[in-house]
Amino acid sequence: MPFDWKDDHQRKNGMVERQVIMMIWYIGILTGFLFITLLNIVTMPKLNRMDESQELVSVLVPLRNEERNVAGLIESLKKISYKQIEIILMDDQSSDETHSLLHKSIEEDARFTVMKGKHLERGWIGKVHACQQLSKQAAGRYLLFLDADVRVEADIVQKSIFLLKKFDSNLLTGFARFPVSPFLAKLLVPMQHFFVFFHLPNVISNYTCKPSFTAAHGGFLFFERGAYDAIAGHASVKNSLLDDVHIARAMKKRGFKVTIANITESVTCHMYHSNREVWNGFLKNIYIGLGRSPSLVLFISLFYGIFYFLPLPLAFGGLVYGTWMWLVPLLLVSLQTICIDLAARQEKSHFLLITIAVPVFISLMFSSMLKSIKGQGYEWKGRIYK
Repeated sequence: MPFDWKDDHQRKNGMVERQVIMMIWYIGILTGFLFITLLNIVTMPKLNRMDESQELVSVLVPLRNEERNVAGLIESLKKISYKQIEIILMDDQSSDETHSLLHKSIEEDARFTVMKGKHLERGWIGKVHACQQLSKQAAGRYLLFLDADVRVEADIVQKSIFLLKKFDSNLLTGFARFPVSPFLAKLLVPMQHFFVFFHLPNVISNYTCKPSFTAAHGGFLFFERGAYDAIAGHASVKNSLLDDVHIARAMKKRGFKVTIANITESVTCHMYHSNREVWNGFLKNIYIGLGRSPSLVLFISLFYGIFYFLPLPLAFGGLVYGTWMWLVPLLLVSLQTICIDLAARQEKSHFLLITIAVPVFISLMFSSMLKSIKGQGYEWKGRIYK
């Protein structure tokens, strides 16, 4: 039977047409993701105006083996300009020089109180247990929980109160600017902003009490005291490794409003100092944050693999074969990342790492899932949690 060159040519043309159509759809979806991200960036409130309230605010900070952070933390807190303030710091059973360094750094500043934490009670997570103890000592109308690695601007309290009142909210939270040094931190830490600006619809999150539309960061939680007490405070999430998100959801379930804001101009968080800390820090949270759902891990892996890793090999293929359209997906992903990094005041070169970060992120999800399934527990601050 003679070979039909015409039919072969038609088949090749048909295949090319299908590839072009699929690529147009792919580019269209990525363009939609960019639009959603820009909408979320524009609609997320910022800390840019101040309230002149005179109500007492309690700044509460748990510290466990934080000797490297003590000096920077105290220096930052001393600069807070709000007058009606008490600052309570708790040494949570530290085995290093945290306690002595606290007293040395505070000197004679009467706004500060240092307390020793009790031994961890059965059924509690360490940080949650510490925060609950701090809240019992606080007398403020507002409670601001900070992590030891957080640094704030002098007017943080006035700006936070203004935004809380503007939205008639009971909890203000947000993700700080994250200066990063370890390589894993450069890959994974900025993705926290990526998830929030991409996946969280701010309009629904900030204007409704739907618990499923919730994000929070434990490094910055600014509560209205009455609402905090109404949900029993941190006791409501005493066994949660994802206490920040879960306490925000507890607030919403009781009908209290939660506002997530872009706080990067006023709050900085030096989260991790080594690759090991980065890995262990995310390892303990990520699978729990996904509801311990293997199917969700698989879905997210496929989603990010298809839309945020595939553009890299496609771009290489486009350069090799001279097909410019194959370069567009990587350009769109890079543009989306650039917009988020600018809004979050992250390193401007981070967009170059997004496609590399995805396989690391996927590996982290599966590692966290396997640890949970095997019942091995997660290590953090010298304690093991399951």
